[in-house]
Amino acid sequence: MSAPDRPLDVAVIGAGFAGIGAAIRLKQRGIENFLVFERGDALGGTWRDNTYPGAACDIPSRLYSYGFAPNPDWSHTYSDSGEILGYIESMVERFGIRPHIRFRSTVTGIEFDETAGLWDVRIAGIAVRARAVVLASGPLSEASLPKIRGIEDYAGHVIHSARWDHDYDFTGKRVAVVGTGASAVQIIPELVERAASVKVFQRTPGWVLPRVNRRTGALTRQIYRRVPATQTLARTLWFYGHESVALGVVWNTPLTRVVELVGKAQLRRQVRDPWLRRQLTPDFRAGCKRLLMTDDYYPALQKDNCTLITWPIARLSEQGIRTAEGIEHRADCIVFATGFDVSKTGTPIPVIGRDGRVLAEEWSRGAYAYKSIAVSGYPNLFLTFGPNSGPGHNSALVYMEAQIEYLVDAIETILARDLRVLDVRRDRQDRHNATIQRRLGATTWNSGCRSWYLTEDGFNATMFPGFATQYVEQLRTFDLGDYETVPFDAKVALARS
Repeated sequence: MSAPDRPLDVAVIGAGFAGIGAAIRLKQRGIENFLVFERGDALGGTWRDNTYPGAACDIPSRLYSYGFAPNPDWSHTYSDSGEILGYIESMVERFGIRPHIRFRSTVTGIEFDETAGLWDVRIAGIAVRARAVVLASGPLSEASLPKIRGIEDYAGHVIHSARWDHDYDFTGKRVAVVGTGASAVQIIPELVERAASVKVFQRTPGWVLPRVNRRTGALTRQIYRRVPATQTLARTLWFYGHESVALGVVWNTPLTRVVELVGKAQLRRQVRDPWLRRQLTPDFRAGCKRLLMTDDYYPALQKDNCTLITWPIARLSEQGIRTAEGIEHRADCIVFATGFDVSKTGTPIPVIGRDGRVLAEEWSRGAYAYKSIAVSGYPNLFLTFGPNSGPGHNSALVYMEAQIEYLVDAIETILARDLRVLDVRRDRQDRHNATIQRRLGATTWNSGCRSWYLTEDGFNATMFPGFATQYVEQLRTFDLGDYETVPFDAKVALARS
């Protein structure tokens, strides 16, 4: 690709849900001089990458979509990955975003030129310049293989859940699945139907809750199309239903026991063997780790060709997996359903701000930002799904939509006021994050269990300690008083022209 003739108003990095949503709202506000840079050859982000058997969302479709782009045609209560990807693609066509997307454009780093008031966005040796940058690469973009001794010695086939090999035939194969998280509980029932044997290696059991996935009838979809207010009402009801769950999973309250009773009832109803039930019973409060929504996982574990292994993995061997008690479990294929490298202490690409400061170094002990969107010292840069914006009970897209509205307001301010620098004040940022960390101390996520929400030393840079309504409310108004602003002077304006 060649660099644009003039600086962009906005460079958006990533063409997943966040990047496409930001592009739509920029265009709807009349900001047309932007490009979306995507390292892959197709859009969709995590929903493009996660095509494993059974891949689906555990948030209802009405909530797992943007309020500004409703979809009346969801086929089920919970959509599979293909339908979600189709929704993203339909938004691109509906809102005319495709001409703004540059595929196979891997951003290798960004650096702020304070004199020019521009970000240098490096792509394959070319520096594209932009007034503002939206870093929308997402937290679930880097597939993670676990650090297991001997992983390079294994001679069989290896598949990661986010890099699925659709050409591999599981028929008659001995399969090992490492992991029992949100992806694993969707994959395992599918593999049990195909493979000769499946061994599931569990480190810790999770809380499993029912997931009733009903087909949406043609009449209901027709009503949603003809009377959009009915779909809005359905979305609102789902939203407040999930908001109420926060009282049981974000904080340790009497309602936490209710959530746990539902999980234990599901376990007792679906698993008859007392010893297996004991192996599948969590020893931490519900909500401390991600809740698992599935009706198929427990039945799959009890099929004749499936075995749950709870001994710790010692190492991989040439033939399979050796567990701590000295047994080698031979496998033709190992499926790693081990999630992603979620950036809690670094950045997905090098980011260099004012005075040569490096964001990865500043985040080395834990990521932080102002309202999860802006970081002091990195002007005109905006994050989506940044630090402490993770929901434990509601749809990520509710949070993401609020972020997009806020950052588009900020970018409009930069362009309308012709600002060289819009940089969040350090004292506002520090005060905000001190409050966040204090509130997190009272949540289930910080109650003692180990999870991907926390850094090795227990710092929570991932979750927001409150209701989705609280998160949305803090972003409802862009307050210029929270920022240092530096306008262009006449000399700089002349140089830019």
